[in-house]
Amino acid sequence: MNRYDNFRVFYNQSIQPELVRLDRQRRRLLRLIFFSIVLLIAVIIFEIMLSSFIVTMVMMIPIFIYITYLSFQVKKFKLTFKPKVVELILDFIDDDPNFGTLTYDPKKKIPINTFLKSKIFGSRPSVYEGEDYIAGRIGVVDFELSELNIKEFSKVRNRLNHVFRGVFLHAKLDHPVKGEVIMLPRDFRQYLSRSIKMITAKGGKNYDRAVKNSRFRKEFMTYVGKNSDVQTLISDAMQNEILEYMDRTDKYMYFSFQGNQIYMAVTEQKDILEPKLFQSNVSFELIREFFEDIHLLLEIVEDFEATH
Repeated sequence: MNRYDNFRVFYNQSIQPELVRLDRQRRRLLRLIFFSIVLLIAVIIFEIMLSSFIVTMVMMIPIFIYITYLSFQVKKFKLTFKPKVVELILDFIDDDPNFGTLTYDPKKKIPINTFLKSKIFGSRPSVYEGEDYIAGRIGVVDFELSELNIKEFSKVRNRLNHVFRGVFLHAKLDHPVKGEVIMLPRDFRQYLSRSIKMITAKGGKNYDRAVKNSRFRKEFMTYVGKNSDVQTLISDAMQNEILEYMDRTDKYMYFSFQGNQIYMAVTEQKDILEPKLFQSNVSFELIREFFEDIHLLLEIVEDFEATH
């Protein structure tokens, strides 16, 4: 079986039972919400019939306390759902003999200085938010990743514009690599002009011709820094896998190689693994999408480590 087939088996054996347990908790919350709405309507009708301001105020105190308690329970459910599922997914990933132990912090994010060093987006953001920090080791390569939500202020439109939303990864090789290479999605060329100017201003140049895969060359612009030792950064097999992933998910990817530092990003337009309250979360597709995003980035790091 390939890795995705193994993950499906792991989902059935380990993740689905946890999702079922969490779904029972979700249904209990819904019953409480329904009961609360009925109770609130009954109290409102009673107060209208009674027409007593003092009694109304007295009765509103326990109602307010109960609504606050209910809101806290809903928030607690949403905050605990994702960490429990992510930790199970990481248990599966770090069973691979090439992976070291993975650590997870739901509140931490990639440091902004690390993000800026990638030179992918070319400016300091006005808003820098993130969560779900994962760190570990693949072979001899240390890596860290997290979800990021980044915005910058537009002076032209006087509003915040989205710069990037998705998963961002940083990895560090244990040996030096000369120079820098940036690969950017061609569809976003007009929004990445500052990134391109940053590398060309220091003597860098477009190097699309070095990419032999015509489809990969069509999707990505490749820029190489001055005096860079350009080699095949991503294997042909990995390039094809990236293209298949992009076709299947309709997502975009960014790559930056700065010496022995690797930076990668994959876009995500919605909150990943955020639980729904009014419908079941027992879904393989919900889990699969998060696993695929993380697994592909780690697979690229693994490929880079193997080929260099």
